[in-house]
Amino acid sequence: MAETMSYTEHFYKSNDDLNLYYRQYGATSDRLPVVCLSGLTRNSGDFEGFAAEFANDRQIFTLDYRGRGQSDWDSNYKNYDPQTYLADVLTFLSHAGIKNAIFIGTSLGGILSIALAGLAPQFVKALILNDIGPEVSEEGSSRIADYVGKDIRFNNLEDAALAQKEMYRSAYPDVEEEYWLETAGIGFVFDEKDRNYRANYDLTLGKALREQLDKKDPVDLWPFFESLNSKPVLAIRGELSDVLSEETFQKMQTVLPHMQTLTLPNRGHVPTLTEPACINTIKTFLDNLD
Repeated sequence: MAETMSYTEHFYKSNDDLNLYYRQYGATSDRLPVVCLSGLTRNSGDFEGFAAEFANDRQIFTLDYRGRGQSDWDSNYKNYDPQTYLADVLTFLSHAGIKNAIFIGTSLGGILSIALAGLAPQFVKALILNDIGPEVSEEGSSRIADYVGKDIRFNNLEDAALAQKEMYRSAYPDVEEEYWLETAGIGFVFDEKDRNYRANYDLTLGKALREQLDKKDPVDLWPFFESLNSKPVLAIRGELSDVLSEETFQKMQTVLPHMQTLTLPNRGHVPTLTEPACINTIKTFLDNLD
């Protein structure tokens, strides 16, 4: 079972008046804060174990995007797009008084971190990219688009955990059984109306994602990634990942020769960031920053 750490809960207002949720771990510190951005359908709870390791000497903020976790859902599903998420992150930074931070981005969160560093570099001291780069493999994006937005219900969290294990065990062949119940407890929430457990996000996110993937002119993130040449970057890849290919990972290292890397065996998309090799590598990376 992952270690836990106490946190305080907060909300801030988006530019279009949604209440957006975040957690704050750790006390005020002279060290740079860490802002954690989760994957597409996930939320702030995914960084519980990470915070337990690193919030003893610095503040860690974990965010729920609009439509996820405890944040408000958007009545216009088209706002579930990276441009809107970036605006929300910038609003959060202003709200929290954060002028410079280390960003940890898992999957979608890594894409947002890359874009933020290119568009507003003054806020980004360094980046940790968790199984993501400027290019997403077609295999991974198709798999994600296939499951996002499906209304699958469970009578209890144990059933949800079994379903998660069946769906994702190829990406986590060596985790303990407790992991599946933990991740289900973050990814599913009890529906008071229907008296069962549903996905912990607005299902219209699936429609928004598929429309974005169908666009003829997707945003090229490589120029944003190339602009990171003056910032410390740590890129983590699961050896079994179907989202960040080995080819893209090698190209990232060619484009940014100073980038530190870690490849985790027995891990697909995405590493939990609590693997011993992850903890040790991230600790060294953070200790060298401030």
